[in-house]
Amino acid sequence: MEAAASHKAIEAVWRIESARLLGGLMRMVRDVGLAEDLAQEALVAALERWPAKGIPDNPGAWLMAVAKNRALDQLRRRKLLESKHETLGREASADLRSQPRDMEAALDRGVEDDVLRLMLIACHPVLSTEARTALTLRLLGGLTTDEIARAFLVPEPTIAQRIVRAKRTLAEARVPFEVPRGAALSARLSSVLEVVYLIFNEGYAATRGDEWMRTELCDDALRLGRILAELLPGEAEVHGLVGLMELQASRARARLGPRGEPILLLDQDRSRWDQLLVRRGLAALARAELLAQPLGPYAIQASIAACHARARSGDETDWQQIVALYDALVELTQSPVVELNRAVAVSMAFGPAAGLELVEQLAEEPALRAYHLLPSVRGDLLWRLKRLDEARHAFEQAAALAHNTRERDLLLARAAQCGARNSGVTN
Repeated sequence: MEAAASHKAIEAVWRIESARLLGGLMRMVRDVGLAEDLAQEALVAALERWPAKGIPDNPGAWLMAVAKNRALDQLRRRKLLESKHETLGREASADLRSQPRDMEAALDRGVEDDVLRLMLIACHPVLSTEARTALTLRLLGGLTTDEIARAFLVPEPTIAQRIVRAKRTLAEARVPFEVPRGAALSARLSSVLEVVYLIFNEGYAATRGDEWMRTELCDDALRLGRILAELLPGEAEVHGLVGLMELQASRARARLGPRGEPILLLDQDRSRWDQLLVRRGLAALARAELLAQPLGPYAIQASIAACHARARSGDETDWQQIVALYDALVELTQSPVVELNRAVAVSMAFGPAAGLELVEQLAEEPALRAYHLLPSVRGDLLWRLKRLDEARHAFEQAAALAHNTRERDLLLARAAQCGARNSGVTN
């Protein structure tokens, strides 16, 4: 039991310290694969020693010291292998004797910058979205390959292959370990925010599998977002994303029923919303609003979430304000998914017929043809208009497109409800 508790504590330490450790090592060795190997060696050493001797007072520093020593050994071996002659070998050895102190001092400088650099590398646009997501969770989330695979319901060899290819691609592209400036930073930061929000969304509403939420992924994304906000306090969209995630995460306890079934927003018990997360989300949004006007896409979405957080019930929600925010978001993103969400808000502000008119206009949108929420929204609007046969058909169509078991069950239950109501049976 003690060993199990020690291993659990070590896992917690690793989640907290791994990003700083990898960032410092990357600055030293300039190779993401080698940096991860060195960090893993330090973790193995901890797993061997800490259960017997106890976790040190400063576990992060202990891990860094072990990894530094391994890194210096690697650099010594590399330097010696490069030596072609005995004289050069002696000179190299003399040089190396004077280098460790300098290298160690370098490793101790700018830890925060190291983590930011690591984020920018893991989310580099040269990588595919899937590779960026896997590498970010691996390097910055401290997750094992198996944990990432289970989180996304993907075979472990597939995730392992993505990570290996990502490292190879970064090495071949010679991606520099530096923080870009100006427009280059904005482009790279956009990629980081996209990956963090993808991770959050997969936890908030899982695209496939038997569970509707995977809160551990939400927690990982929130931690990464909060770290990013500390590293880039002047970036409005970073605070916008953090505010959005905090506000959405505040609903987690109210989104699931006793058997894990989904509970939709308007049916949730708002007294179960986490008020600490609500306050944190509103504070992050306020910071974004101070830093930038007009707001960017993440801050606008946080503003929409804030409208829900401030309302004591669905009836008290300022739906007209939400429609106005979606108008701004559509203009910025030109996204059909955003237009679908806007149609829902229009239906709440101006009636289901107004919303349905907008949804019908999206029916032929190529990007939404396999998107289960299009017929789901249509079914809900038809239900509210008492066009029950059409609503049942729409819910069945949505269920056929849904990949998440819990969501499919919910849609089929709504289809059955339409049939029962249409035949005069009440629940």
